[in-house]
Amino acid sequence: MKNQPLRRKIRGITTVFFLLTFPAYFYYLSPMIPIAGSLEGIITGSLVVFVLLFIISLFLGRGFCSYVCPAGTLQDLVGTVRTKSFPRRGAGWIKYVIWAVWLGVLFFFFRRAGGFKGIVFAFQTRNGLSVTDAGSLIVYLMVVLLFFLMALILGRRAACHSICWIAPFMVLGRRLGLLFGLPSLKVNSTVDECIECGRCSSLCPMSLDVQKFQQKGSIKSADCILCGNCIDGCPKNILSFSWK
Repeated sequence: MKNQPLRRKIRGITTVFFLLTFPAYFYYLSPMIPIAGSLEGIITGSLVVFVLLFIISLFLGRGFCSYVCPAGTLQDLVGTVRTKSFPRRGAGWIKYVIWAVWLGVLFFFFRRAGGFKGIVFAFQTRNGLSVTDAGSLIVYLMVVLLFFLMALILGRRAACHSICWIAPFMVLGRRLGLLFGLPSLKVNSTVDECIECGRCSSLCPMSLDVQKFQQKGSIKSADCILCGNCIDGCPKNILSFSWK
């Protein structure tokens, strides 16, 4: 428990920083920039970022969603006033359909362009910055509004569950990491000391049934974003991070 105040402080600093600077790197998380690049056979910075997130998720799961992702931070802020849980099973499949179609289109355009012709990390940016004119600002505000309204209307981190095009990369990485027994960060529990108060589940921004998951000794759900809310909120201090 000694590291909790420091971890929470670090998370608070990083999430605020990446949310405030989101306009600068907006294109590097965009699903449309790789499509535009593939028309010319170019590997864009956003595509490189997606691949890196997949690799990182093998060991850190979906920590990006908790400590970096500005869309996640925005939804968490909405969640402070809109505490409704999102029905995970109802629309979770949508993001995988979006992902599969996106990969198919990407492959098709790269093939039509004659394959990979190079990497342009700052593709379609101005001096590496994303939102630099009225057109890009409008697109940026529309995306932000979409994530805001989904969380406000449908519940906590609704967009993460249903439409996020980055989530499948990290879900796949998390599951592969667990499948091959790679050392990865996860939440472990001392099952025998659980009093089944349900507080851990109520604090989960991803609407997971943490109390049920922790009965197996660790939370291995690919939807866990490793925010640590359940660890901090457990009255018996039975939850903790571990690399085992």
